Amino acid sequence: MTPGTGTPEPEAGHPVTGLDEVVHQRARLGILTIAHEARRVEFGYLRTHLELTAGNLSRHLSVLETAGLIEIEKGYEGRRGRTWITLTAAGRSALTDEVARLKQLIIRVESANGP
Repeated sequence: MTPGTGTPEPEAGHPVTGLDEVVHQRARLGILTIAHEARRVEFGYLRTHLELTAGNLSRHLSVLETAGLIEIEKGYEGRRGRTWITLTAAGRSALTDEVARLKQLIIRVESANGP
């Protein structure tokens, strides 16, 4: 950890080189963040709050599921079919790593601006 910042020590390269393309994409970062905030999240909630079409959201969920970052559960609530998304341990780790990289970038930008 960098003393006093709570962020990991910067690696040899620029922090942007460590950003994960699967995680960093706007919609997928949103999905992971919302899933992290809730125990499990319903497809419709994600679609509405991330302002995505059902097809677009489905594609992003497929990418995240293939990467092992989320689990998708299909079932019924009453007579209506439902899809729930939960974050896996790997998903929590990937999100934490991505946020740490973003914090490193923020520190670099803020320190470059000076007082």
